[in-house]
Amino acid sequence: MVSVILIWIYMTVTCYITGYLCLTGICRKGNYQIRKESSYLFTGIVLMTVYAEIFSLFGGVSFFANALLLVICLICFLVKKEELAGHFRHIRLTVTPQRVILILVLFFLFAYGTASGLEHYDTGLYHAQSIRWIEEYGIVPGLGNLHSRLAYNSAAFSLSALYSMAFLTGRSFHCCTGYFAFLLAVCCTDACCREREKKLLLSDLIRVMAVYYLLNIFDEMISPASDYFMVLTVFWLVIRWLELLERKEESTVPYSLLCILGVYVCTIKFSGALIVLLTIWPAVKLIQGKRVQEILRYIVCGLIVLVPFLIRNVILSGWLLYPFTAIDLFDLPFKIPKGVAEYDSREIQVYGRGYSDVERFGESVVKWFPDWFRNLDMINQVFLLAALAGLLILGMLVIWNIFRRKKEAYGVLFLTCILGCCFLFWLLSAPLIRYGCVFLWVYPTLLYGYLYQEISPRCDRYKLAVIALGLFGIYKGAMFGRELIRDADHAGQYLLVQQDYEIFETTSYDLHGYTFYYPKEGDRTGYIDFPASPVKAEDIFIGDTIEDGFHDVIHTK
Repeated sequence: MVSVILIWIYMTVTCYITGYLCLTGICRKGNYQIRKESSYLFTGIVLMTVYAEIFSLFGGVSFFANALLLVICLICFLVKKEELAGHFRHIRLTVTPQRVILILVLFFLFAYGTASGLEHYDTGLYHAQSIRWIEEYGIVPGLGNLHSRLAYNSAAFSLSALYSMAFLTGRSFHCCTGYFAFLLAVCCTDACCREREKKLLLSDLIRVMAVYYLLNIFDEMISPASDYFMVLTVFWLVIRWLELLERKEESTVPYSLLCILGVYVCTIKFSGALIVLLTIWPAVKLIQGKRVQEILRYIVCGLIVLVPFLIRNVILSGWLLYPFTAIDLFDLPFKIPKGVAEYDSREIQVYGRGYSDVERFGESVVKWFPDWFRNLDMINQVFLLAALAGLLILGMLVIWNIFRRKKEAYGVLFLTCILGCCFLFWLLSAPLIRYGCVFLWVYPTLLYGYLYQEISPRCDRYKLAVIALGLFGIYKGAMFGRELIRDADHAGQYLLVQQDYEIFETTSYDLHGYTFYYPKEGDRTGYIDFPASPVKAEDIFIGDTIEDGFHDVIHTK
């Protein structure tokens, strides 16, 4: 736990300094004032991710990456020392002691949860290996030819490698998921710290769903799974977007910045890709205002976030968006064969539908949907039915409000439509719950929450909401407390140092002068035995060293 706290402090300092300088520069040109301190941290997280991705193109993301980062942060701090000092004085005067205590409680609680827990299956399969490849080599051409999962590029892995501190002790810490969860938890407590309002806010309903998700993953935050990063980021983005709508924000700056965060979501997990459709909202206003410079500024910012991710995709697999082969632009010696990529893509989709037979990929929705639905737990079945029924209701609401020209409803309905598109994209592609639970839950919650606001008396609405949320909080709080007590003995072993990656039995073999590993049973190899793959590899070296890359030798014979 202490190791997690120290790394989080380091993350906070580096992300806050870089995020503050970047965000204040953008907002100064847009004549906008940031209201939430977590906005600086999330901006810094995006910057640190891009920094790690770019650094990985030239070498391992380890000691030198962190040393250079510290130098950059020190220079930034010295240049903006007086401005930062004034900013911190303002925070000290405006933030209440109760708020500080609440944040500290959450900080230590989530650090405790991140110190130990249940490791995700895929972490032993490829997450840990992917992070170690970034730590050791940065990037290797055609790495996906060693193990196709290593071509599943996620920006979250680069960020995890940057803050793993593997160069300090020889072990790789994995604290970033928990840090994202902590920031979302702080965002959820905003509702408790503002002036009391006798009305139900839509952002508060999404906060309830975010808390539900945080409680579900609390004992799994130890895993650097890209699913968690994506879902946590989308929750934060949607809550902040709704807050802007609720205070009737007219400036396009905060919406545009959140759209850049939407681009960041795409680099974490493809299942969240359609969230970038949010860019339509500020884009229309900017185009109508003929604000060409602002449009170009935000396009450049989006490209800065996206391009390093795409470059890594191409180098790892030879494809722009592996394993999707619709965009075929490159003919590289290390390119993963098209047939392998297509099989991989189909395997992901059928796995999301609840079975492993790739031959069933071509089945229609009518055939696979009943079994998939039956295997969902009850709460997700309820949300799914509500979401599907909501498609018709949403269409009627949109037509009705356009007909009435009720412009104050456009913002919420637009956001709901985009989340509905994200839900459908997830449902019709690879509908595994952990890939898209945020859309399954948030879209119907927002839709029916808005509908409830429109048709119910304000007083009754408030009282019913307080009672329902209070009962929900008591139930989930009791269950959460019971789990903390149950796992106390196990967690107590990791009060100083975080629980390490799971270790698996492997067999070593020589490949082109290097020692490689594969599991004695199953398909997981973990972090320690490196390089590793689920099966013994052929001699796939392009040149004499690993840095020269790997190519396919089985499917091209």
